Amino acid sequence: MAEYRFILLDAAQVRSGRFPLPPTFAVKARTADTEGRFSLLEVTLVNDIPRHVHDRADECIYVLDGALGIEFDDRTYTATEGMFTLLPRGVPHALRRASTPPPRVLQISSPGGWELYLEDLFEAGPAVLTDGRLDPARINPIAAKYDIRYEERAESSGHGDT
Repeated sequence: MAEYRFILLDAAQVRSGRFPLPPTFAVKARTADTEGRFSLLEVTLVNDIPRHVHDRADECIYVLDGALGIEFDDRTYTATEGMFTLLPRGVPHALRRASTPPPRVLQISSPGGWELYLEDLFEAGPAVLTDGRLDPARINPIAAKYDIRYEERAESSGHGDT
């Protein structure tokens, strides 16, 4: 029986993990809860997510509130409340805030692992930031473990920076 995997969470409840995530990343189903099949998070996108590729996981996003800017391959879209997008593995994409307040979404990663990656990323703290923003060159060593690659621009390579 699968009763041992049954989960029922109140609206404000989250699944705890190895490292605490900020409240903008509310984990509802962990990878371990689904035997690796997927992870589910309720996310408030307070910071834009740089262009990247998932080599292993498909990403599904359902917009609960606000507007989400999506760069997919070489096109740009806006998803608003009630809209859904599937971001298949292997295709570059980025996510942007397209509303104030920022968009709130349900994010599913299949197979799972997204919350584990986020735990590693937040545990690294300021080491992954440059000028207060996520730095792809600093994120990539952590992301590689999860088959994720962020695009690095030549100007953000660190040459000439102190």
